[in-house]
Amino acid sequence: MRILGIDPGLQVCGYAVVENQNGTDRLIEAGTFRTDANAAIEYRLMQISADMQSIIERLRPDVVAVEQLYSHYAHPRTAILMGHARGVILYAAANYKIKVKSFAATRVKKCITGNGRAGKLQMQRAIQSILGLAKLPHPADVADAIAVAICCANSR
Repeated sequence: MRILGIDPGLQVCGYAVVENQNGTDRLIEAGTFRTDANAAIEYRLMQISADMQSIIERLRPDVVAVEQLYSHYAHPRTAILMGHARGVILYAAANYKIKVKSFAATRVKKCITGNGRAGKLQMQRAIQSILGLAKLPHPADVADAIAVAICCANSR
């Protein structure tokens, strides 16, 4: 089972493909794709769509796992902007007829660390340990994408 984990963002999206065989997770590839912060939102969304298509065609995931939106009352605009990016990501998966699973950030953190309120560094260290990586996954967007893919694998 190949799972494409996505940490959606309008400027930076983290992605990771994890292969799960017999309960063992193996990282195939992880990274980020970025948009031009100075470009109009429609062009940024178009870039996210193109990057998603490229990753799907190249890495052929069976499932796309995406973090659910979270809106902090003090920053509702952030959730709205993230919603645009997430919508394009969901559309790309549907366009390739790939099943989508959504996970709350607290569930992902609890799955990886046992603590639903774990910090970025704690998540990075846990992922490094789980996958036996030589270095911490960096940036945090990559770690979050790996975490959502592993959470999806563990929920199956």
